[in-house]
Amino acid sequence: QVQLVESGGGWVQPGGSLRLSCAASGSIFSINRMGWYRQAPGKQRELVASIINGISTSYADSVKGRFTISRDNAKNTVYLQMNSLKPEDTAVYYCHAVIKESASAYWRAYWGQGTQVTVSS
Repeated sequence: QVQLVESGGGWVQPGGSLRLSCAASGSIFSINRMGWYRQAPGKQRELVASIINGISTSYADSVKGRFTISRDNAKNTVYLQMNSLKPEDTAVYYCHAVIKESASAYWRAYWGQGTQVTVSS
């Protein structure tokens, strides 16, 4: 069993910063991709940022230059540093990872439970 546990959400004023963390635990052989999605009320879930093999990163246009994704391979943890936050960044943020539980297993996608980020004055 693999679990993704998120932390770091909360309330912040516009222009502020938050750092989200997501730790993967359980039976993990290899992690290919980790990322963050978000879903605002009444909207579809969207990809915010992703990191592949701990090296290659990509970002949604709306967060480029403000958010930074990073990964600690030794801790199986992915981070999302969010700066210059805007009210439109308000959403539930979900951690996502593509993981193999053993050498012979297929790659599987896992989701965290979500953490609320609220940006308002």
